Amino acid sequence: MSATIEPNAPTRGDRVLAWVERVGNKLPDPFILFLILFLTVGVISTILAATDAQVTLPGADEPLVINGLFTAEGMTWFTVNIGANFIGFPPLLTVVTILLAVTVAERTGLLAAAIRLTLASAPRWLLPYVLGVVGVTASVMADASMIVIPPLAAAVFKAAGRHPMAGLVGGFAATGAGYSTSLVVTSLDALFSGITNSVTATLPDPGAAVTPVSNYYFNIASAIVLALVAGFVIDRVLEPRMVRQNVPTDEVEDDADDRFESRDEEVAAALRSHRQPLEAEVTPRERKAFRAAMATGTVLVVAMVLAVIPHGSPWRNDDGGFLPESALMDSIVFITFVLFLAPGIVYGFVAGTLKTAADVPKVMGEGIKEMAPFLVLAFMLGQFIALFNWSNVGPALAKVGADGLQATGLTGFPVIVGFIILCSILNLFIISGSSMYTIMGAVFVPMFALVGFEPGFTQAAFRIGDSATQVITPMNPYMFVVLMMIRKYEPTAGLGTLISRTLPFVVPFWVAWFLVLVVFYFGGLDVGPGVGPRMD
Repeated sequence: MSATIEPNAPTRGDRVLAWVERVGNKLPDPFILFLILFLTVGVISTILAATDAQVTLPGADEPLVINGLFTAEGMTWFTVNIGANFIGFPPLLTVVTILLAVTVAERTGLLAAAIRLTLASAPRWLLPYVLGVVGVTASVMADASMIVIPPLAAAVFKAAGRHPMAGLVGGFAATGAGYSTSLVVTSLDALFSGITNSVTATLPDPGAAVTPVSNYYFNIASAIVLALVAGFVIDRVLEPRMVRQNVPTDEVEDDADDRFESRDEEVAAALRSHRQPLEAEVTPRERKAFRAAMATGTVLVVAMVLAVIPHGSPWRNDDGGFLPESALMDSIVFITFVLFLAPGIVYGFVAGTLKTAADVPKVMGEGIKEMAPFLVLAFMLGQFIALFNWSNVGPALAKVGADGLQATGLTGFPVIVGFIILCSILNLFIISGSSMYTIMGAVFVPMFALVGFEPGFTQAAFRIGDSATQVITPMNPYMFVVLMMIRKYEPTAGLGTLISRTLPFVVPFWVAWFLVLVVFYFGGLDVGPGVGPRMD
């Protein structure tokens, strides 16, 4: 390691980030945070109800009455609906379903094989840009992407004669800073759309229906631009700096590193707790399995297209089309589920990572185990959202906020800019996108809807603030996972080392992503099917 690297010597930036970490550590656990918010809304709603507070929304015939939680009616509502509030939390319907299939595709090795084949087939000079594409699309693997992409990218970069650290850090930065966008529909799209719909349900005009594809056009444009930005930063900034600092290109030998040694050979590889590390080179059997999986996916896509082509298809709406609503649009969860599950199963059996049909539900169960923390948090999120809607505090707050915005004159695009900046700052402390959007969406989606912004457009703007800054905050637990990977090359590397390498991605990502939003807004372009920037 070069003597110029001093990860243990704090810089001014390290001290600032240390302050951020201390402040962030003072925030309660997300579950407790939303419990506090739930009780806060309960108290506020009770006070407002005691004063017979009402609010009249634009376009509504009758004023909304504020319902108090700590009243006879409120406590009856809560005791009767506590289970329904949890199960009715919209993201559960979509996220859990999609995750079952994605887990099969990930644990059988299909997603990793797709990544390696994409990277390995790229020319040496093109690798950073291909990694950028893979990174910003990898959110389809959910949080697993931040663990899978970096070491695979390091292996491929080294095999191509490029610096493995550029692949490792660049893979993490592209995946993390671009986490809220992708070239394909992901469970995050379903999560955000579910939250958006849950907070617009009480509005007299909720705008265009929001589905998992309501930001798809914006996501495609963002993913392409961010992939190019990521590739440029990796190629022109990160890798040259690694070379100048003489960062090692080989891992430090560790004689005790036998954690991948499998002790359960009779168990399917997709279920093993000690799985073999993946090499950059794809084996002939994996290639055969990948071709079989892609053929399966192709057959399914063709079958779906043939099913919706006929004019009388039951997947069309009453007008014979698909937008703004139709059975096809409502089947996005099913389509995503099938296109991950079926190819994943085929890959697993051909590659040998699945042994029997009984392994498939077991693998799905592993996905639910990994999702357990979210399910626990979803219980409290569901209670908060349900109370926010039932009490009518949300619409009342939105009306007050909208009136305030109108009074200041900031009812156009500048207020969206402020919203994105606020989200970017909060993202340094609240890493969970679902947690932050539950708070921000509950207030700002209806507020902005009342001043003319489509809820789907506000959701698109939130994506920028939700991602760009999360690769420089110690509150991101995956920062420490990646730091452990870096220490295989540099045993004395510290958090400042990692932050100094991911920081060059943050501002370019934020600015480029924001400019994409500017083009969509001032160009009057739809951010997704039937969803424009402004309500008609």
